[in-house]
Amino acid sequence: MSRIGKKPVELPSGVTAAVSGQTIEVKGPKGARTFTATDDVTLSVNDNVVTIEPRGKSKRARQQWGMSRTQVANLVTGVTQGFKKELEIQGVGYRAQMQGNTLKLNLGYSHDVDFTAPDGVTITAPKQTEIVVEGIDQQQVGEVAAKIREWRRPEPYKGKGIRYKGEFIFRKEGKKK
Repeated sequence: MSRIGKKPVELPSGVTAAVSGQTIEVKGPKGARTFTATDDVTLSVNDNVVTIEPRGKSKRARQQWGMSRTQVANLVTGVTQGFKKELEIQGVGYRAQMQGNTLKLNLGYSHDVDFTAPDGVTITAPKQTEIVVEGIDQQQVGEVAAKIREWRRPEPYKGKGIRYKGEFIFRKEGKKK
């Protein structure tokens, strides 16, 4: 049995949810998001509580049960608080700055890297060595942060590159004479 799926998703004040068929739409102060569940689960909204029930006892139904509950919980979190990923840049001369909707990264290449923020995601650079990615869609925020990190991954010898805030990089010892 899914322990995650059993927990109902509570809707905080200011958040509304509407179910039509297998699609749930959640509206809140930061915007609106939708999720379409598979036919293996049943969605229902009662008294500011969203419950998900499996249809049948099959393994797939139980898998979709927990996953659907987590997706709905992420919709609620996204429209109330939003999601945020923080990146930090380490390395001599490596820096980032925002120019309009474009993030300009100076990462030791012969050219600057320009990264345009997609719709629904806000990128800010409070310091030259920090980047903050925010939005209401957890998957999109994580994907944008990963794409930015991909431009210069942290290397294991000196630790230079773009890393998530609090990420530990396993350091290697250099070549000995």
